[in-house]
Formats: sequence, structure tokens, C-alpha cells
Amino acid sequence: GPAHLFRLAGKCFSFVESTYKYEFCPFHNVTQHEQTFRWNAYSGILGIWHEWEIANNTFVGMWMREGDSCETKSRQTKVHLVCGKSNKLAYVSEPTTCVYSLTFETPLVCHPHSLLVYPTLTEALQRKWDEAEQLLYDELITDQGYKKLLKEIFEEAGLLKATEEKEVEKQNKKISLEFETVEKCSKEYKQLSEEMKKLRDLLSQHGIAYKGNSGEFFSI
Repeated sequence: GPAHLFRLAGKCFSFVESTYKYEFCPFHNVTQHEQTFRWNAYSGILGIWHEWEIANNTFVGMWMREGDSCETKSRQTKVHLVCGKSNKLAYVSEPTTCVYSLTFETPLVCHPHSLLVYPTLTEALQRKWDEAEQLLYDELITDQGYKKLLKEIFEEAGLLKATEEKEVEKQNKKISLEFETVEKCSKEYKQLSEEMKKLRDLLSQHGIAYKGNSGEFFSI
């Protein structure tokens, strides 16, 4: 994400509403603490830093997911970043059950270009984005296809988390590519040849006959 926002890492900002105190620690988590003397006052995690929300080439929010369990799902929080005179947690709500919304004000996002995604990418990923733009312009892909390519670029950059199925697919692809390069095959062949030679030498030392053809067999 935007490098200038990392200066917020390691800091926490609180907001008290009614009997609850909310605490937002950028790039870490969001917590909620009930301000009461009840013996079973609630205190828990509303989300752990997970990924960015991106729209129109802009970082529009931070998703904190996998918080404490809430009925059949985990609590999660979206943090909206807005321009403000100082760093402060300004507003908290719960638009839907166990999904929270936080508004965080900071002067770090006041510049019009402060939350642009493109400048944070590597040159290689910027080229991929440029190519996607050209394909869309030439009408070789649909708007949906363009969004899919952007999502893949953001996942590769680590701005978005790939789905579990995609991670498994990526691992399988990695395994299948292991022997696809000539260099890798040559290396493995050389290693196997050396092991075969050692075996033959060992058999000869013990007076054991062997036949080295495709129907290879060993006999005493």
C-alpha cells in the first residue's frame, strides 16, 4: 500500500461511544471493549489487518477480517480513510450484524494523489496494468475482463488476498512447473546418473551381476 501510511504502524487510536471503547491499530487490528463494571463485560477483536479495498485506482479503505466469532461467522471491519487535520478515529457504526464501519481521519490522505494505487506497484505490474488498459481501449476485453486482470495484479502485489482455491491452484501450478525447464531436467538427470553409478559400483564390489538396459534387472 501507500508507503507514507506505514508511519501509522505501531500506533493505536481510540474512540468511545456510549459504553464501548473502540481501538484501531493500523496494519494490526481493531478491538472493542465494553466500559462497564459487569463481570462478563465484552472485550474482543473486531478484525485483523487483511487487505485493501480498491476502487477507481484508489485505496478507499482497509479491511480488518477474521475477528472474534459472531454466531456462524467472524467479525470484520472496514476502515474508511478520510482527510482530517489530525490522526483520529472519528466514527464507528455497525451497518450489519458483526460487520463494523470505522472512519479514520488523517492528514496523510489529504493530497489528491496520496491514495493512488498505480504508483505503489512495481514497474512489471505497472506494465501489466498498461497492457490491460490497452486491451480495454482496443475492445479486445470487456470491462469485466479488465476488472479481473486488475484484481490479479492487485493480488500479485499483495494488496488483495487471493481466495483459498486460488492459493491451492497456485501451489499446484508451482509443483507442475518444477521439471519444465531444461536446466532443471538436466540437473535431475545428472543427479540420478550419479546415483546409478554408485549403485553399479556397489554391486560390482559385492560380485553381484546386473544388466543395464531398459529391462534392467539385478541377480546374484
